[in-house]
Amino acid sequence: MYAIIKTGGKQYKVSEGDVVYIEKLEAEEGASVKFEEVLAVCDGADLKFGAPFVAGAEVSAKVLKNGKAKKVLVFKYKPKKGYRRRQGHRQPYTKVQIEKING
Repeated sequence: MYAIIKTGGKQYKVSEGDVVYIEKLEAEEGASVKFEEVLAVCDGADLKFGAPFVAGAEVSAKVLKNGKAKKVLVFKYKPKKGYRRRQGHRQPYTKVQIEKING
């Protein structure tokens, strides 16, 4: 059984027991969260699609960790002009484990 959920402007294909890194949520470590924007649910040969979301379907997950990804360097450069700018960025994320898919 798997589901396709939408969170943080992105879509993820998840199954029970999966560990997924998603865009940062306002939830503490150890808290449980529910994703109600479920786009599709598949249980064997039974496949349900929503328009836009599947009615009554939800995915519950447990927050394992909040953190930041590795640093990405952004370097701007214009040749022969002496213009150089270096900037780093670390994208925040939330690590969740999918516990149950209802749908």
